[in-house]
Amino acid sequence: MADLFNLSGLGVADDNSSLSTGDLRRKYNFGSRVSELAIAQDPFFRLVSKISKKPCDDPQFKFTERRPSFHKRYSYCFGAADSGLPARHGDLSASTTKLVMVTDYKSAGNQGTVYGQTGSDIIDIGGSGTQPEFFVPGQLIKVPAHATLGSASSTDYGVYKVTKVEDASIPASGGSGSAALAAAGEAKLLTVEVIKTPSVLKTTYKHQTDYQTGAGSQESLSAKRSYVIGTAHEQGSGYPETWKDQPFKTGYGNTQIWKTAMAMDNTSRATVLKYDSSEWARVWKEKMIEHKYDIEQSLLFNGTASSSSDAWTTDGVVNYISGFGNQFSLATGTKTQDDFLDDMSAFLDPRYNNANATVFFCSTAVYNWLHKLSGYFSNNVGIVGTGGQTPQTDGTSYGRAEMSMTGKRKVFGVDISTISTPYGDMSVARNIHLDGTNIGLLGVNMRYCAYRPLVGNGQNRDTSVYVGVQTLENSGVDRRVDLIQTEAGLEIHMPEAHAIWTT
Repeated sequence: MADLFNLSGLGVADDNSSLSTGDLRRKYNFGSRVSELAIAQDPFFRLVSKISKKPCDDPQFKFTERRPSFHKRYSYCFGAADSGLPARHGDLSASTTKLVMVTDYKSAGNQGTVYGQTGSDIIDIGGSGTQPEFFVPGQLIKVPAHATLGSASSTDYGVYKVTKVEDASIPASGGSGSAALAAAGEAKLLTVEVIKTPSVLKTTYKHQTDYQTGAGSQESLSAKRSYVIGTAHEQGSGYPETWKDQPFKTGYGNTQIWKTAMAMDNTSRATVLKYDSSEWARVWKEKMIEHKYDIEQSLLFNGTASSSSDAWTTDGVVNYISGFGNQFSLATGTKTQDDFLDDMSAFLDPRYNNANATVFFCSTAVYNWLHKLSGYFSNNVGIVGTGGQTPQTDGTSYGRAEMSMTGKRKVFGVDISTISTPYGDMSVARNIHLDGTNIGLLGVNMRYCAYRPLVGNGQNRDTSVYVGVQTLENSGVDRRVDLIQTEAGLEIHMPEAHAIWTT
């Protein structure tokens, strides 16, 4: 069988019978060819190095996140009043003229809380840096009356035209005074005209902690958001005021140096053995696989990128998504198709993410579970009958299969199964490195992930083999040492575009 790695350039015959020493001063740069060996064992490294290789010329590389602003023009009504500064919990009325508006994402970078994040990662409504900057006179605002107080329904809302915008503090507990729970300027006080009054005027505009976007609460928050729904201006009026967004946020990552040595005394190299006659050739090929294994493991499981010592480390995709990305649970024994579709609808929000650029890496157990879930099994097809009748005799009951296997293909040599869902096709790859961990599934948007080898000043630090770094001729030591070395890093950003399911 021909060598997948094509070692002929180094004198390794297809039958592993010989190895030519070659020019001991030569460096063999393999680059992306290192990912050709043992493809099924390292699918993440394989895909990211093929799909998105972006050489960098600095071991501490920079990148920029950009989030559009048009769909971020939402806020929460923190209080309402007919006049003066609205009190916390202030209710809408038929003659409401004042609204205090706050939001839950940073104005700089338009970054909000990602689904499932808790604790210190939660961005409080009205918190530091969240002032809603997009309000200008002339806008129309839809304010929901979604409530548990009174009898307001989730579909009831009022429409108000903004006539004046001012910086404001969040009113303190219990009143309309000057005390504030957040620093002045983290809210906007709007003077408005009533365009449409909600049929029920009670509201639930509460303290900022009631609005925190902890795990499982985003759905309720969505129903309480007030959106800009356009503008309305007088005939013959001039140009309106405008606002400036800040859609950019910068980040950085580090390159990491991986080294694998191949060493053998010359007596062993000269000894002819059974099966693999050249022990040196056998070790050489296995060390290449080992080196690639190390890269795969680092790109998956490394901690946060660190440059605190001489040995820099790059970021790991599991660590990054666990800390910043979407979080879901995956108990395969109890999780149903319906539950998983709910996860997919939250993750593949078209405002932030799409299925086409996302690859789902999963453990063997979850890989099997997904295939069962998408096949004709009890978890996939729910027959809803009456009196034990089947759809064939009932006439009103039907089987349901909203996830289905639609094919299998190779992408850069990696086996990819395609599972169709109402939210797009899942491209699923098994990753054996997730076996034995609590990580069942990783959703990685490859558009926001890149392999960054260090290349600059005529030096290519991508995977290279340095032949004869030690020989009898250059050291007086009766052995030979070759070195495999890679310097590269992982760039991953836009946390809302990635997800992790833990078991």
